[in-house]
Amino acid sequence: MFKIDLHTHILPKEWPDLKKRYGYGGFIRLQHDCCKSGNAKMFQDDKFFREVAPNSWDPLVRLKECDKDGVTVQVLSTVPVMFSYWADPEDTLDLCRILNDHIADICKQFPKRFVGLATLPMQAPELALQELDRCVNKLGMRGIQIATHINDWNLDAPELFPIFSAVEKFGVSIFVHPWDIMGKSSMEKYWLPWLVGMPAESSRAICSLIFGGVMEKLPKLKFCFAHGGGSFPSTIGRIEHGHRCRPDLVAIDNAHNPRKYLGKFWLDSLVHDPVQLDHIVKLVGQDKVVLGTDYPFPLGEWVPGSLIESMKWSDEQKSKLLWKNGLDFLGLDESDFVDSVDKLNG
Repeated sequence: MFKIDLHTHILPKEWPDLKKRYGYGGFIRLQHDCCKSGNAKMFQDDKFFREVAPNSWDPLVRLKECDKDGVTVQVLSTVPVMFSYWADPEDTLDLCRILNDHIADICKQFPKRFVGLATLPMQAPELALQELDRCVNKLGMRGIQIATHINDWNLDAPELFPIFSAVEKFGVSIFVHPWDIMGKSSMEKYWLPWLVGMPAESSRAICSLIFGGVMEKLPKLKFCFAHGGGSFPSTIGRIEHGHRCRPDLVAIDNAHNPRKYLGKFWLDSLVHDPVQLDHIVKLVGQDKVVLGTDYPFPLGEWVPGSLIESMKWSDEQKSKLLWKNGLDFLGLDESDFVDSVDKLNG
């Protein structure tokens, strides 16, 4: 069956020494000469961050794995650690251009297999608008990937609204991915930032966009939240109750019940549990959940689409989650990828 994996990350194989380029540290570098396996190691300055395999940068390796797993199209976005919102805005813009040009080049080489999402210097809205225009109108990218918050701004910050408004005007989409995790310094043990903090970050983003009135003011803007919306789907009852019992604290910028917006945004399917997948489909609707795997990282779904395919649903419902909803989110058509479908079907 046709599959569109909306949640995959990619890096260039090489990029400039950013510490030398910008004159200060804190950036990620990729070192290839330290692993006999052919893998590479990511460092933030001299601090080890993560070891990655060639599928993190090599599109041919990715295509081979996609063919093995029946993935027709991957949607490419940068690894969130590369967002660099903390840096000087002009330097973040320069890095965004490096990353966006790399993704756009892969999509140009393999237009039937890859779709690109851009990264922007969100901490500097005027620069972000410039790069958004370039990425959409020159590079042909279908949307942007942003973090669940931008430094000290939650996503309801008025500074960000012009960016969201422009994205809606361009008719492209926003994929929201957790990063710069709340409380990470106080829960380093047991991998808790990834297991506890990341789900909370996604709920933080959704609640900010709802309570801040962004979804109300921009009803055509397409948001998709990674990792099944994190903890939001499991706490919507508490969120709604808080809105009802303390409107003086919660409903100060948007009086509408938060349940009004269920079915107005997308969630990816990366929840690792059939009960939770069934829950999010019932919560937001079978038209608003898309296949997402977090490829190629270990917390992702190791066989893309296997959880969806294991469900006791009709083929029609499975096809919605595996690819139809992804096309809708991206504003694309099946005919854009017909050659790839024919190839995978033999």
